[in-house]
Amino acid sequence: MKDNSKKEPVEPKEEGFLDKAKKIAEKADEFIDENVEKLKKTKAFESVTGAIDKAGDYVDEKVDEIKQSKMKEKLEAFADKAEAKAEEKLSKAKKAGKKFAGKAADKLEDIADEIRNKTKDDKTPEKPV
Repeated sequence: MKDNSKKEPVEPKEEGFLDKAKKIAEKADEFIDENVEKLKKTKAFESVTGAIDKAGDYVDEKVDEIKQSKMKEKLEAFADKAEAKAEEKLSKAKKAGKKFAGKAADKLEDIADEIRNKTKDDKTPEKPV
C-alpha cells in the first residue's frame, strides 16, 4: 500500500531559547580560551606567575622552619604547664570555698541561736502586777 497523500515540505523549526543559549555559551567558551592563551603569552602573566612561585617557596621555607623549631613540642609543654597550674588553682579555690562555706555555716548557726534566744525570752509569760 502506497501512501498517496502528498507530503508537505518540512519547514525548519525556529531555533529555541535553549539552542540559542547553547550557541552563546559555546562562543563565550571559545572567546575565553583564545584570550587566556593570549594572556599567558604576556610579560605581566609571566611576572605574576614568577611572584606566585616565589611566594609559594617562601611559605614552604617558613613551614619547614616552624617544623624544625619544634614549635609543636613547645606549645604542648606550655599547654601542660598551663593545665597543671589551672588544676592547682582549682584545688585552692575548692579549699577556699569549703573554708568559706564552713565559716558561713557557723555564722548562720550563731544568728539562728541568737534568734532562738530572743524568741525564747519573748515567749515567757508576763506575771500580773
